[in-house]
Amino acid sequence: MGAVIAEGCDKRLVDKQDCCLLIIDVQERLFQLISDKERIRDNIVRLIRFSKIMDLPIILTEQENLGETIPEIRVEMEDVAPVMKMDFNCFRSPGFAGRIKDTGKKVLIVAGIETHICVAQTAIYALSGYGVQLLTDCTSSRARDDRDIALKRMAGCGVTLTTCEMFFYELLKKAGTDKFREVLKLVK
Repeated sequence: MGAVIAEGCDKRLVDKQDCCLLIIDVQERLFQLISDKERIRDNIVRLIRFSKIMDLPIILTEQENLGETIPEIRVEMEDVAPVMKMDFNCFRSPGFAGRIKDTGKKVLIVAGIETHICVAQTAIYALSGYGVQLLTDCTSSRARDDRDIALKRMAGCGVTLTTCEMFFYELLKKAGTDKFREVLKLVK
């Protein structure tokens, strides 16, 4: 008997070999104004640590004039040079699409701020060539309403909404491995 797939759902789970992590604009000047910022910061740090355990490529963007990426994230990503941008949609920024293409991955795992501007425009645009999973516990906006409406809009367009832990266990696939034991430290 085959699995039944609900209408509108992504028909497959993601695999490690398909994924690239994209962290959008978690920068000093803007971050101070973000709703639920401490939880978002902590979850993005966990996400980066998980991505390192799983050897996922990571791409970081910075919107010009908003300062550097916050220190808690930069220290985790010292070897990742940010893609500098002025456009809200990351794909309109020189070098961004090439950076994604160079990973050879076809699913973007998205985190960052602000949900209703750069995150939404990038995620929706990316659907034309990539699978997109947005980690809802790794994104926010200054106003909660903006975030909530953006999540609904992206889901309606085909972005898969998920959370850190859902994503972690989806990639791990099973318990009892060395990577599983490493990741357990991140979720406890």
